[in-house]
Amino acid sequence: MAKKSMVNREVKRAKLVKQYAARRAGLKAVIEDKTKPVEERFKASLKLAQLPRNSSATRLHNRCQLTGRPHAYYRKLKLSRIM
Repeated sequence: MAKKSMVNREVKRAKLVKQYAARRAGLKAVIEDKTKPVEERFKASLKLAQLPRNSSATRLHNRCQLTGRPHAYYRKLKLSRIM
């Protein structure tokens, strides 16, 4: 069984990702839009950098829902191979 702190940390990250998803998507859309002026795109990138690091979806790690085990995780079942 994984440490409770690691499982809780992952839950906290998932909550932050969900909370900031729309804001991050909007800022990324502004940054990717080449028709916008450079100053506006730069300001959007600065605002994106100000958001919490854990609000990025790439910081999430798949864990077993029963044990919290990070390795040998089956996405379809959301469980580890042991469970």
